Amino acid sequence: MGPDHGSSAVLADGEVVLIRPLRPADTDAVLALHRGLGDRDRYLRFFGAPGQLGELARRIAAEPGPTHGAVGAFRRDRLVGVAHFEVAGEPTEAELALAVDGRAQAHGVGTLLLEHLTSMARQRGIRRFVGEVLAENTRMVRVFADLGLPYKMPPGGPERQFVLSLEPGEDYWAALEERERVADVESLSSVLRPASVAVVGAGRHPGSVGHAVLANLLAGGYAGRLFAVNPHATEIRGVPCAPSVAQLPDTPELAVVCVPAAAVPAVVEQCGQRGVRAVVVISAGLTGTELGPRVVASARRYGMRVVGPNCVGVANPDPATRLNATFVPGEVPPGGVGLVSQSGGFGIALLESLRGLGIGLSSLVSTGDKYDVSGNDLLLWWQRDPATEIAVLYLESFGNPRKFGRLARTLARTKPVLAIRTGDTEIARRAAASHTAAAATPAVTRDALYEQAGVIAVDTISELVDTVAALSWQPLPAGNRVAVISNAGGAGVLAADACARHGLELPELAGSTTAALRAVLPAQASVRNPVDTTAGVDAALFGTCLDIVLADKGIDAVIAAGVPTALGEPITAVAPKARHSGKPLLAVRLGQLGHVTPLPDDQGPATASYTDPADAAAALGHIARYAQWRARPAGTLPVLSDVDAPAALAAVRGYLAAGRRWLTPTETAHLLGCFGIPMVQTSYATDEDSAAAAFAGLDHPVAMKVDAAGVLHKSAQGGVALGVADEAAVREVVRGWRHRFGAGFQGAVLQPMAAPGRELLVGIHSDPVFGPLVVFGLGGTDTDLVADRAARLAPLTDSDADRLMAGLRCSRDLFGPGRLDREGIRDVLLRVSRLAELLPEVAELDLNPLVASADGCLVLDARIRVEPRTPDDPFLRRLKT
Repeated sequence: MGPDHGSSAVLADGEVVLIRPLRPADTDAVLALHRGLGDRDRYLRFFGAPGQLGELARRIAAEPGPTHGAVGAFRRDRLVGVAHFEVAGEPTEAELALAVDGRAQAHGVGTLLLEHLTSMARQRGIRRFVGEVLAENTRMVRVFADLGLPYKMPPGGPERQFVLSLEPGEDYWAALEERERVADVESLSSVLRPASVAVVGAGRHPGSVGHAVLANLLAGGYAGRLFAVNPHATEIRGVPCAPSVAQLPDTPELAVVCVPAAAVPAVVEQCGQRGVRAVVVISAGLTGTELGPRVVASARRYGMRVVGPNCVGVANPDPATRLNATFVPGEVPPGGVGLVSQSGGFGIALLESLRGLGIGLSSLVSTGDKYDVSGNDLLLWWQRDPATEIAVLYLESFGNPRKFGRLARTLARTKPVLAIRTGDTEIARRAAASHTAAAATPAVTRDALYEQAGVIAVDTISELVDTVAALSWQPLPAGNRVAVISNAGGAGVLAADACARHGLELPELAGSTTAALRAVLPAQASVRNPVDTTAGVDAALFGTCLDIVLADKGIDAVIAAGVPTALGEPITAVAPKARHSGKPLLAVRLGQLGHVTPLPDDQGPATASYTDPADAAAALGHIARYAQWRARPAGTLPVLSDVDAPAALAAVRGYLAAGRRWLTPTETAHLLGCFGIPMVQTSYATDEDSAAAAFAGLDHPVAMKVDAAGVLHKSAQGGVALGVADEAAVREVVRGWRHRFGAGFQGAVLQPMAAPGRELLVGIHSDPVFGPLVVFGLGGTDTDLVADRAARLAPLTDSDADRLMAGLRCSRDLFGPGRLDREGIRDVLLRVSRLAELLPEVAELDLNPLVASADGCLVLDARIRVEPRTPDDPFLRRLKT
């Protein structure tokens, strides 16, 4: 479903409505809505008796254009709300009006309409809504206040003028996210906390999926009412059967569909007609056929949420619900891990691994082919779910990665979020025409998304389980300073090496710590980090050493590695210390069965014990980096008041209308200027005479760069001349390029020679799924030779820009005292990010080199490629289409 057909969205009460642009065919529906307004609503809308409603309806439902836009909210094909704008004079300002059916008020219809109308207006360059509202219209005033956008409404008089800014800030995004969370949780309650469940296609024989789902619901002790649908049975496992959904004695809140693929659309349609709130489609074989769109259409028509198809089901083992609507083997024990998986096999494998450790789940959702419910929905659910302490995701694709990043970041501020990396083997874009695009492989983009959102990304199920075990039983570290203590020197060395590989520091222990250790350990022991107690210590003495090391204020976490000896097993001393240390303490028992096991004390699992020091170090490295991310300020989006967004937008659309793709040097300089990005004075010439004239207007000597078809990397192709000092030399360079590049020669760029500095690269690559990626790294000849780059997804906060600058291998050398202008480089990164955010048509941008010194930075060369793009707002509240 495209933007013209609209998109479904969830209201505050969990009901689903369709939001779409209005067109002339909707005139009668708009007229009926306004005629149906109650007396009070009509008075508040029109400040008295309405005028010509027919003319108003025609104006509202007119064909959308640059000066007019209208959106409507439809509940089961009935229009229940309208919001529209009209540009009267100032092209960046429009008059706003809103009307909602009285029966649909107080459910968030008006706010939802304004969100979509605001997005539409911003895409057309409108920056303000204006209008009048009666002072007594408190509901409308509250809508403005709740929206989160800046607005002004001076007091005084019964009729008040309002100005609503369409420039969203953090308050707006936070308010939007909270509204979406409230609505999503309400709708997902029918999936994870249903009062009643029907298994449609519940087979009579144990070998069928439907039978297994019904058996799991019964075995789990589902707390609600249970129904079965099977036309060939009157009861299954004691559950009465009906021949169809339509013939059930009561309407179930959730239907679990386990029928053959061809029958699924009819079953889902029946569920909608019956008033079912949500369906879980276990059946496979719909995607890629005409069956899938029919299922989605029925779900949207009746406002149902859909999980699947091609999934293993959903589970919520909370004692108040005890829902196991899956065909996974065995029970789903209650616990603190929330799991959403696009792969049913991964979900089953992880469940079995965690169950073996005694770690349970708060919820399990197998999304399968993701027709509707996705990882983003579960991120919203887990935010306020007290049972969820750790979130785990297996995602093979991202439907809305920019929204995922924002939701994951919000959740990760309070609860760890873990994800398995997928897609590492995708081939990098071979057609990339710029350094930035060449660097922006799918894996780089995905990793940037995870890193910015604070997601702990791992590569294997075992690595995931190792990290979940550490998070389940131990606190987060205050830093990454680790002490290793063992009764076997080799184990300590292995652990120390593994810590270094995973970004953990092994600092020298405090003098008081080494003195205390020396006082209790044998003379041959090593009291430096890693500490080797020798094999001649028993568990009690090993525990004493742990107390001494844990008390060191310069240590944030400890790995205790050991092997049993004739004196006992030192690792038995770890669990009591781990329970009360306040610092992460992980154990390594060389040779233990199972790569990770719980290490219990008399109260249950106290910490995790690993068979390999590398596994313990990897898990500790993950949680230390996560703790550091969580401790950093979230950052804020900058206020760039000097950005001329309307001029930039008009310019880009003009270039596209003229058939441009790669912009000329003059066009590129103009676009950068709209965003205040500092570029060296640039002149352009098409022949010898114009080059000589341009030279006369610049400081001498100059740098000259060719503009020729197919020449992207000018230095390597003989298209750069530096230090050109007189007019004769200028003419000679132009003649030489005409000869070298022939018909491909288009012109020459002339610039004053810039002061020497460090050459850097700043770029944009716009991914159609992930949005714009900002790349930062070494520029000039080092771009390909050294390939030291970092990447983050736009929009960048000030903290994101700082992390970009700190993300290079050479960052310490670049930004040491008195080296490069950090503030100037940060400003360029933030301005490039804003350009990427406001101009989705910019597919590639290269600032290379950006020459930086201690005194500032300046762009010497830039390339921009534009492509036609349909504007899209990834943060709008809408269900997957």
